[in-house]
Amino acid sequence: MPQPKTPALLSIELTSPQSVNGKRAAFQSLWLLVRMQHAHDAESGLVRLADLRGEVSDANTLRMVVSRAFRDFKAWNIEVGWGEDTQREPRFLNAERRSQGPFWLPAAEAKRVRMLVGGRTATAAEVASFLGLRSRKRRAAEPGAPPPDAVHLQDAAFWKQLVASQQAARQGRLMTPVAGSSAAGLPASALESIRLAGTLAATDFQRALVTLNEAMLWRRLGDNEQARRRLQALKKQRLAHHVAGNDYLGAMECIVSAWCAYTARDLPLAQSLLGGMAEDAARGLVLRHHPDVRFEWCNLWALVCRSRALGLSADDKPAAAALAEESLQRFGEALAAAFESHSFDAAQHVAANMGMAAWLFDRVGLSDLPALAHDGHADTTRRAVQWIAFSEWLCGHTDGQGRSAWNAIYLMRIARGHCRPERQPTLAQFRAQKPLDPAAISKLAGPLADAFDATHWPARWVDVAQARLADHQAGRRRYPGLQHCSLLFEHAWYAAHSGELQAAEQSLGVLREALPQLVPSDRAYFTESWNDTLPAELVLETKPPRRPGARKKAARPAR
Repeated sequence: MPQPKTPALLSIELTSPQSVNGKRAAFQSLWLLVRMQHAHDAESGLVRLADLRGEVSDANTLRMVVSRAFRDFKAWNIEVGWGEDTQREPRFLNAERRSQGPFWLPAAEAKRVRMLVGGRTATAAEVASFLGLRSRKRRAAEPGAPPPDAVHLQDAAFWKQLVASQQAARQGRLMTPVAGSSAAGLPASALESIRLAGTLAATDFQRALVTLNEAMLWRRLGDNEQARRRLQALKKQRLAHHVAGNDYLGAMECIVSAWCAYTARDLPLAQSLLGGMAEDAARGLVLRHHPDVRFEWCNLWALVCRSRALGLSADDKPAAAALAEESLQRFGEALAAAFESHSFDAAQHVAANMGMAAWLFDRVGLSDLPALAHDGHADTTRRAVQWIAFSEWLCGHTDGQGRSAWNAIYLMRIARGHCRPERQPTLAQFRAQKPLDPAAISKLAGPLADAFDATHWPARWVDVAQARLADHQAGRRRYPGLQHCSLLFEHAWYAAHSGELQAAEQSLGVLREALPQLVPSDRAYFTESWNDTLPAELVLETKPPRRPGARKKAARPAR
């Protein structure tokens, strides 16, 4: 039986003009092959896209360089692998992912490569010099020369701008204000600040951090399309660069993707993304040890469980109860993670979510949950109000923290929650209802009643809603679509209850124009509430949106 042929050696001449087996070779392809050989002998074995940038290409031509290199590798009869698993056979790899790297030489192929300088075997120093590695090491070793990843003074400008963006987001200044701008002397919005930070970013990690923060901002603004675009950009940045903090960026990319799915009310996708993250070795490690990531994960997982529990409550009580218990447990873990990271902003979000979850569960007949029992009995409304009051108290004791619109929205819903008139009541029937007033809610808050100061919490709910809408209109706050619509509806309900029908009509008119920006399930919630709970005379006058053909239970708004 004939013996298989031993693959021929590949002789690479490093001096100009470079050649492979005596034939002229493209410098970029040859450089990548030599770099992979060097990595195989002296490093981790992997050559990443970031290693090519600045040496043989820039960001705009990397894909072209890689495609040309693999055509040359085929002509030179040498197999090259790609991806993180260096044990795979290159012939079984997915070629569509080849341009993402990283690249490596199988051991058998690495033995075939022979590098020459002027026809003789090249020394290690000569190979390093050809690749540009020696000069970089020398510069790093020179006295007084900073290492490549050193912190530079100009980084302070970037970090200052990043903090300004995050602070603006906490204060509710997400986009350019309705009236005025930073040029007119008002503070810059979060979006303006993060884009300015992008112009100051000097490292791959800083650029990726800007992209992540932009995605988070667009998600909070309710623009899933923009958020997903920034997530795609972040994915490309992470694949093209081996940046510091890659595991953190990957974990947060997954969480923001899950938020986008949840905002679109795709609960199975949101839970699948979060579940996959927890099971992934690298991201699961970040989840366990990074309290900010753990807060985001637990809070969102709890919200998904809350929505599923509410949806199942009418048809499968045991399953709904199990999901409700899990929701409250995860909210508790999120709250602990928030305090572990000293983030009062995060804590106020989850405290309000927990309070509203308790109240909603009670409304659908899940009030006998062990997590809601206290001293042998449940007082769910009081407990819900106290959690939301705690959230508001945290807002008031955080420097520069703006007041939360959600807290006002939740409390206004709780205050009118026991009002259940006939469907489409007359104005007289509607006004005969007795919602809890702010003073009664404050009394339920007990030791946390000091959260409701007179400046931010007037004596009438219609004024509470009006004050927040005025902030939005004047540009002092910018509430995203769902919060804005919720404030408009609560203002209309309480204005109608006070007999201020013209003010109610005006809010409903603005609400009608704003509804198309919401996802269908949220639109359905407002359409049903408008048609069924407001007085018939007001409904007739304002011409509410038509009901959807098939009624669906609207998911409750989330933070």
